[in-house]
Amino acid sequence: MGETIRFLLDGEVQEVRGANPTTTLLEHLRGPMRRTGTKEGCAEGDCGSCTVLVGEAEDDKVSWRAVNACIQFLPMLHGKALVTVESLAKGGDLHPVQQAMVDKHGSQCGFCTPGIVMSLYGRAIAAKGAGAPVGEVLAGNLCRCTGYGPIIEVAKGVADEAPPTVDLSRVRDETMLRLSYEDEVHGLTRTWLAPRTIDELAQAYLAHPDATIVAGATDVGLWVTKLRKPLPVLISLSEVAELKALDETAEGLRIGAGVRYVDAIEAVAKLYPDLGAMMRRLGSTQVRNSGTIGGNIANGSPIGDMPPALIAAGAALVLRRGDARREMALEDFFLDYGKQDRRPGEFVEAVIAPRLDVGRLFKVFKLSKRFDQDISAVCGAFSLAVEGGVVTDARIAFGGMAGTPKRAKACEAALIGRPWSEATVETAMAALDADYAPMSDMRASAAYRSLAARNMLRKVFLESQDPSVETRVVPESARPERAHG
Repeated sequence: MGETIRFLLDGEVQEVRGANPTTTLLEHLRGPMRRTGTKEGCAEGDCGSCTVLVGEAEDDKVSWRAVNACIQFLPMLHGKALVTVESLAKGGDLHPVQQAMVDKHGSQCGFCTPGIVMSLYGRAIAAKGAGAPVGEVLAGNLCRCTGYGPIIEVAKGVADEAPPTVDLSRVRDETMLRLSYEDEVHGLTRTWLAPRTIDELAQAYLAHPDATIVAGATDVGLWVTKLRKPLPVLISLSEVAELKALDETAEGLRIGAGVRYVDAIEAVAKLYPDLGAMMRRLGSTQVRNSGTIGGNIANGSPIGDMPPALIAAGAALVLRRGDARREMALEDFFLDYGKQDRRPGEFVEAVIAPRLDVGRLFKVFKLSKRFDQDISAVCGAFSLAVEGGVVTDARIAFGGMAGTPKRAKACEAALIGRPWSEATVETAMAALDADYAPMSDMRASAAYRSLAARNMLRKVFLESQDPSVETRVVPESARPERAHG
C-alpha cells in the first residue's frame, strides 16, 4: 500500500499516493504536474537547470533552500513546501528577477535560465546558502551561451524581498512522516522508511540491514538517475532530529551525521578556517543545501573532500547499531576501496572534531580542474606542530591518492623530530612515494597527482615562512567581473 506524500506547492496542498519511492522530484514536476519550466540538463546535480526552492520547518519558522530536483526523491518533499519557476510570475507580470534577465540579455537558448532564476530568487529571499558572493551562489548553475557577464549584472540588481509565507501544519502529519510505505514497481516492491527518532532509525536499520540510507541523495540520487540501480528498501534520515544536532563543546564540535554542509560551514570554519574555505568549494549551493557531513563519510569515497581534512585534524566517528554505540578514529573507518568498518545495521551517528592546539599549523588544499563545484583530483590536509623550529607532531592525509582517504605515515615520519626547514620538507616530499601509488584517470595522471601532493607540502612550508606569499588561486567569488573559471 502506498501512503500519501503531501507537500505545499505555491501554498496549495498537493497529494501523491502510491508513488515509486525513487521517483525524482524533477520527474514528478515534468510528468504528472506538467511543470516543464524546470529542466533536466545533467540528471546528476551538476548543471543547476532543475533548481527549485524547498521550504521546511526549522526552529518554529520555515527555512528555504535551493536544491537540485533531479536527484531529490519525491518522498523527501513530504511535509515541506515547494516553489518552482512557474511560481514567480503573478497576474501575467514577470518577477523582477525574470524581468531583469530579459532586460539585461541574461538568456539566449533559455534552457538553463529557469534554474538561474531560481538561484537568484533564493538569493533575493535570503534562502540558505544564498548570502554568499554572487559567483558562489551561481557556481551550481552552468550556462553554455552567455558567458555569465549579463547574469552577474542581473544578480547585482536583484532587490531583497520577504520569503514566501506558508503554513506547513497542513502537510506535516507525524503519522505519515514516521514509517513506512511500499510501492509495487514492475514486480519489485520498493519500500520507503522515514523514522522520526534515532531509536526508530536504529531499529529500522537492524530490521533492514541491506537498506540504502538516504540523507541528501546527492550521491544516492545518481545511483538511480545514472546507474539505474534498483533500491528495494530506502531509509530516510530527513526527519531524525538527533542527527541534525551540531554542538560546540570545550573539546571541539560534535556534528550529527545528518547535518547539512550549509549548516556546518560556519561552525567548522571557526574551528578550522582552511577547511571552512574549502567547504565553500565542495559542490554547489544546491549540493551543500542537501548533502550531509555523515553522508560524505559513510559513502567511503576515496575522493570525498571532508575525510582527509578531518583525519588530519584527528576526528573520530560515533557509530550506532541497535542500542550499542562505539567510537573510532576516522582514519580507521576506511578499510579498502568501497569497504568501511561498518557492521550490518550500523550507521554513522556523529563526527567528533577536536579543537587544535594553539599555534598548530592546519592547512587544507583542494586541487580540481574547475575552482568551484568540481571533484578533486587531489585533496591534501596537513596538521603540524612546530616547537623551537622542530616538528614535534605531524598528521597528513590525502584524498585521490589511494583507494581510501589515507594518512601519509612515511611523510610524517620524515618530518617529526627534524628541523622545520626546506631540506626537511624536500625529504618528506620524496617520502610520499612510499605512502601512495596513485592511479591515472580522467581527472589527473598518476605522475601529476604525485607531483601535486609533493607541492602541497611545499606550499605549507612556504605559507608558514611568509603568510603574505601568494600561493593560492583567488576564488572566483572574489572576482566581481566573472562567475566561473
